[in-house]
Amino acid sequence: MASAITTLAADAPTLSAANTGFMLICSALVMLMTPGLAFFYGGMVRVKSSLNMLMMSFISLGIVTILWVLYGFSLAFGTDSGSLIGWNSDYVGLSGIGITELWDGYTIPVYVFAVFQLMFAVITPALISGALADRVKFGAWVLFTALWVTVVYFPVAHWVWGAGGWLFELGVIDFAGGTAVHINAGAAALGVILVIGKRVGFKKDPMRPHSLPLVMLGAGLLWFGWFGFNAGSWLGNDDGVGAVMFINTQVATAAAMLAWLGYEKLRHGSFTTLGAASGAVAGLVAITPSGGAVSPLGAIAVGAIAGLLCAMAVGLKYKFGYDDSLDVIGVHLVGGVVGSLLVGLFATGGVQSDAAGLFYGGGLEQLGKQAIGVFAVLAYSLVASALLAFLLDKTIGMRVSEDDEVTGIDQVEHAETAYDFSGAGGGAASRSTAAPTPSAASKKVDA
Repeated sequence: MASAITTLAADAPTLSAANTGFMLICSALVMLMTPGLAFFYGGMVRVKSSLNMLMMSFISLGIVTILWVLYGFSLAFGTDSGSLIGWNSDYVGLSGIGITELWDGYTIPVYVFAVFQLMFAVITPALISGALADRVKFGAWVLFTALWVTVVYFPVAHWVWGAGGWLFELGVIDFAGGTAVHINAGAAALGVILVIGKRVGFKKDPMRPHSLPLVMLGAGLLWFGWFGFNAGSWLGNDDGVGAVMFINTQVATAAAMLAWLGYEKLRHGSFTTLGAASGAVAGLVAITPSGGAVSPLGAIAVGAIAGLLCAMAVGLKYKFGYDDSLDVIGVHLVGGVVGSLLVGLFATGGVQSDAAGLFYGGGLEQLGKQAIGVFAVLAYSLVASALLAFLLDKTIGMRVSEDDEVTGIDQVEHAETAYDFSGAGGGAASRSTAAPTPSAASKKVDA
């Protein structure tokens, strides 16, 4: 008995300073993704909506952080109840956790795991906002965000990643958020826009991005932060799986960007910066669920397929008449679905688990599991999000007035404008304050 106890003690995880430091860095990288998303979305809208778009992402850092500490972490990662939700009173307010208490089975403190997962919770509702540009009251968006993470994100995170969650127990592979983050946000975006309707001038007025440099900056920050998002999701560096995920993130993103640009050139005749940025994000989305299960060659396939299909999907809003302002559905929903399902084809069985896909001798079993996870999250998020939007629209109202939308939501909702041109010169005021000409000055001296 004594020898058995000694063996168990030796095998018990101990706090790893290296893994803890790595995970804190990854948490900071994921936090950076939300301001990066704000720039990405903010550059894609017209000038009169750019500040509102920035704020719809940035406010999530405030709302979701507080709710996560109060009860979100407990609902998502507490003790399972019925395979649907978690709860642990020690996690409420993060007040009952020891500073060196380890996350079960890992070498990092509970606090580190909690803050890493917090950053996922923060960015997910921010992703939704891109579909709603130009037309949603900021106060209504704040309330929607609080309700949505409570009713949708926290439960879905438990299903997918929580011990005892029904999709986790089923064996659905979602390394870093294809279902819980991207399908969840994309389906929510579709649900909300079906309730609130189209922008004024949709399919009639040009609604081009006002700042492509901002879009590229945002895409670059997202790409950079995504390494923490993906590689950090293995919660350590002890066995090389995180390293595989890191390189697969780079490879798939590159392949998706090239595939999107190739499609764009063939379809429209040009290689655009917006296409490059959008293609990169599509690749990042698709590799998020699959990158811990596929090889680098598989990552090329995942990225190329996602880049092509997402590029094709963004035009569906014109065919079907839903106004997805910044292509959240075309990129995040479609990319998340593609990346999650391709696990069932390209999983090698030799990286994060021994589950193999169809092309590696695993048959259709894993593909079936992936499909269950994809469509369960999609259906729940779509319906729940539409109901939340409907209730808010019928009570406090979700949309600004048509006149306010035409005027510009920045001025109406925030009393600010993104750019101040008053000091640019060229007007009467600038001429009246200009320095006198040499001849006028000499006349004054003479007088």
